[in-house]
Amino acid sequence: MKHLLLFSLTLGILSLSSCSDGQTQAEQIQATYKGELVTKTAEEWKAILTAEEYHILREKGTERAFTGELWDNHETGMYHCAGCGLELFDSATKFESGTGWPSFYTPADSTHVGERVDNAYGMRRVEVVCNRCEGHLGHVFTDGPNPTGLRYCINSASLEFEKR
Repeated sequence: MKHLLLFSLTLGILSLSSCSDGQTQAEQIQATYKGELVTKTAEEWKAILTAEEYHILREKGTERAFTGELWDNHETGMYHCAGCGLELFDSATKFESGTGWPSFYTPADSTHVGERVDNAYGMRRVEVVCNRCEGHLGHVFTDGPNPTGLRYCINSASLEFEKR
């Protein structure tokens, strides 16, 4: 009986440790990203972000079209997350979408950018987030150019640009 109980307990622990369905969202992101997550309280984020950055990155806001600092940037370099500094998009993948927001056809590293279903405002969209700090970046659409056919429509305020 003692061996049966021990076997059952061991089997239960093994099944729990191998089950990905029970993972928290943060654990799933960390498993995908394979890096250190950046987590802060709302007060800590407010201390390091501007009011607009906080609204967009932490409250899923959107800047008005054609008002962001980077929508018309044509310099060569890397776009980083304004919240945690993670490399997100290379300028080589930026294109003119005519929408008034920086648009890219692919992330610099697919493990750095996550996607989530967004059903806000009565429509179905795909939200784009930074996989290290879970900051809201914008949305991805299927009307982009080749080679991917994707348009990552990203808020300027969620990005920092590093010129090469």
